[in-house]
Amino acid sequence: MFTHYAVSMSDVFLDGVFVSRDEARVSALDAGFQHGVGLFETMLAVGGDSPRVLWLDEHMARLTDSADALGLSDSIDAEGLGAAVVETVRRSGHTGAGAARVRLTITGGDLNLVARAGGPKPRPTVVIQAQPAAEYPEQMFSEGVAVVFADARANPLDPTAGHKTLNYWWRLRELQSAAAKGAGEALVLQVTNHVCGGCVSNIFVVRNGVIATPIARGEEVRGGAPSPVLPGVTRAHVIEWAEGQSGGVERRMLSVDDVLDADEVFVTNSSWGVLPIVRVEREAVGDGTVGDVTRMMRERWLDCF
Repeated sequence: MFTHYAVSMSDVFLDGVFVSRDEARVSALDAGFQHGVGLFETMLAVGGDSPRVLWLDEHMARLTDSADALGLSDSIDAEGLGAAVVETVRRSGHTGAGAARVRLTITGGDLNLVARAGGPKPRPTVVIQAQPAAEYPEQMFSEGVAVVFADARANPLDPTAGHKTLNYWWRLRELQSAAAKGAGEALVLQVTNHVCGGCVSNIFVVRNGVIATPIARGEEVRGGAPSPVLPGVTRAHVIEWAEGQSGGVERRMLSVDDVLDADEVFVTNSSWGVLPIVRVEREAVGDGTVGDVTRMMRERWLDCF
């Protein structure tokens, strides 16, 4: 499904065709609107008239995996959907002057979840749109940012945890609270008080040259508790780069002390790439400056463009 789409001058992909933003309408009965049933991917694109979406295949793989695991859809054509993502970016023209932020949203479609329980899965609603990528101040990366601890907790027993679902309200509220305190992110703990990551990012800590990051969904030890940590696409590449370093990389449960005692801390996502953390609440990370490992990972990310 989603392999073919109509050609038009419009730049919003909606259920197999391109329409204008004014024409882009979703049913009031859509499960995404009614119940928050859905998934999304946010990607970065560059390349002018021939746009390239960074790590598109990995984003499509994560989306299809989550859609299948959560019972949203088991028939997504990842290749066709990926082609629609690239075409959406091209039509938007936003990569002509810089980078574009492209979002793909897939919901449960127009259905009554209770009435159709156990029946055939309805056709999902799919929306793709692109806009200019956010321009972050260079100071964020050269000097780092502060983070605070969020009040909300991630529950590993929540079957939707570790998936990029539409349930983002609590995360955005924590981000607003962090911004009001002068922080760039909020760190979320699990209900066990182990570190999950940022509200919209994965976390890495560096201690004595060893890089560590929390175990993500799909990386759990057999018989162990499930993880509520999203397997971030940028995270996966940082792990790949880190494994080539002398200290290596560890995927394990992280405590608050692991963060507070770290020499370096950084967080990753598809928008800002690698973001240095130099203060956690009132405590400086290491000497309070951006560390060498973090700078290296940031440079590796920039090289991807």
